Amino acid sequence: MSISIPRPAADEYAEWYAGYIAEASDITDLVTHLARQGDLTRKLFTALSDEQANFRYAPGKWSVKEIVLHLADAERVFSYRVLCFARNDIQPLPGFAEGDWAAAAGAEVRGMAGLAAELFAARSATVALLQGLGEDTLARRGTASGNPFTVRSLAWIIAGHELHHLRIVRERYLTS
Repeated sequence: MSISIPRPAADEYAEWYAGYIAEASDITDLVTHLARQGDLTRKLFTALSDEQANFRYAPGKWSVKEIVLHLADAERVFSYRVLCFARNDIQPLPGFAEGDWAAAAGAEVRGMAGLAAELFAARSATVALLQGLGEDTLARRGTASGNPFTVRSLAWIIAGHELHHLRIVRERYLTS
C-alpha cells in the first residue's frame, strides 16, 4: 500500500525549490509516479548511444552522463534529508556543491548502463523509504543548506528535480 503525500505549502521549502515543485504539478500520486518515473528514466538513458551520452550542448555544460550521475547524487542527498527529518533528527544538514561533485565524480569514464542502473537503485531506495513513512511524519521539519524543509516537500522536490533535468535533456540534448 502506498502512502499519499500531499503537495507541500510554500512555507515548507526554500523559495529556490519552487520551480521543482512546479515541475511536478501534474502528479496526483507521488509515490506511484516516482516508481514509474524511475523505470522510464532508466529505459531512456540506457537506450542512448555513446555519442548521445557524451554530448554537451554547449561548452562548460554537463554531458548526459554527468546529468545522470548528478540525478543519482541529488536523489541520495534529498532522500537522506527525508530520512533525517522523518526520524526527528534536528541537526542542520549541509548543502552540496553539485558542480564540484560532478567534476569529481568521473562520469565520463563510466558506461551509461551502469550510470542508469545506479540512478534506478537510488530511486528504488527512495520509493521504499517513502512507502515506509507514516502520515504523521510528512509534516516534520528540518534544516538543510540553511533552509527549512518538510519531509513531504523533499519528496516532491525529488520528483520535480528529475522532471526538470529530463525536460532539459529532451530539449537540449536529444533534439537531433
